[in-house]
Amino acid sequence: MPMSTVLRPAHDAKLPVLSQEALGQISTIIAALLLTVLLISFRPFQPVQPELPGGGGDIVNQLGFGMVGVAALCSLLMLTDRRITLALLSPWWLLLFGFLGLSVLNTPVPSDTMRSAAFSIIGIMTVGAVLALPRDADAFSRVLAFAGLAVLGLSYLGLVALPAKAIHQAGEVEWQHAGLWRGVFTHKNIAGPVMANLSFAGIYLWRRGWRTSGGVIYVLAIVFVLNSGSKTAAATVAVATFLVMFPGLFGLRFLTPLLFLASLCLIAVATLGTVFIEPVRQLAQLLPDPTYTGRTSIWAFAGEMIAKRPWTGYGFENFWGTGLVLNSDVYFDQDWDIRGVVHSHDSYLDLALTMGLPALMIAVITFALVPARDYMRVRSCREDVLLADFFMMIIVFTMFNAFLESFFFRRVDPVWMLFALALLGLRLAARFPISSRGAK
Repeated sequence: MPMSTVLRPAHDAKLPVLSQEALGQISTIIAALLLTVLLISFRPFQPVQPELPGGGGDIVNQLGFGMVGVAALCSLLMLTDRRITLALLSPWWLLLFGFLGLSVLNTPVPSDTMRSAAFSIIGIMTVGAVLALPRDADAFSRVLAFAGLAVLGLSYLGLVALPAKAIHQAGEVEWQHAGLWRGVFTHKNIAGPVMANLSFAGIYLWRRGWRTSGGVIYVLAIVFVLNSGSKTAAATVAVATFLVMFPGLFGLRFLTPLLFLASLCLIAVATLGTVFIEPVRQLAQLLPDPTYTGRTSIWAFAGEMIAKRPWTGYGFENFWGTGLVLNSDVYFDQDWDIRGVVHSHDSYLDLALTMGLPALMIAVITFALVPARDYMRVRSCREDVLLADFFMMIIVFTMFNAFLESFFFRRVDPVWMLFALALLGLRLAARFPISSRGAK
């Protein structure tokens, strides 16, 4: 199970019952705090700032997440079952980390980008600890409830106490977002997806019998999504819930991964296809813009640049904001000024730009095909199914969202962290049975 759970560490059997319970409580508290920090960060209520080459130099976040990484590593070594910890080491993830390392070396100054890559690795390791530390489904539910209520509570408090920080303002660079909620996050496009994923946590808790915490989290999260103005999140949260839960109502869970993969292909055609597939591009000219904001000009430029370096890409965080882009030609009929773009608004394109097309292929296998297989390997027991559904809803939603936003390997971006949580969690759920002391 995704928590160090059913397979107790060997040394646990020699400890008194009280000590085992105490260790379990400590593990749950650590996991709850780690997840909360990953979502809120050490700099809540900080509007988005221009990104610096190499990932910036925020000493508070550097020291804070450095300590989080140490705490996560120590927890994995001391408080979790070794078999569960080792099961986190997916060969597909190791391949991706290999491409990440090569992309860091494929930059003019690898030491600058190494820090950003380290942040992403620390985040994924911390996610692993969050999954491995809770000892049963009830403990994991406490982790989700604590982190979810903390994020929602602080975000709603910010709307009242710090509206200039928690709500987009007219005087900011993106004045068109004025009045939209962002809560503790830097931007509405982070707040929307995070809150959507928290709504899935609410559904999971509700289905397990945690009606009060689950209901509160779901309602508050959905209300926040609608007020964040994140069109992508609002349009896909219901779709993700339907694709995962509806087939199960009729005993047809095997349809969920098939519907997921088919929908993923359909969205790829409806978005990137409007640029790279000629018949679709011609048809798209007669229809409303599927990207909401005319991002096709960015994608066309990204596609041209990928074609120039398809195998290796341009290196980790070594494309947008560099001289290659800043010195490019700008045409009057473009919807965007490419020189001011910080990412392509598409996670798949950005991965290909930084690591190359082979890395993108491995990522599609790791993020889509492997989870679909893992989902079908989960036991048909109720606890296992509920947890697998929760993780799958996050994966479906986030993979859809990735066609319009960019966050793959984006340091400790909370959207990326929740996505990694779902991917690794589903991997463990497919390999270990899940225990429960009973729903609350």
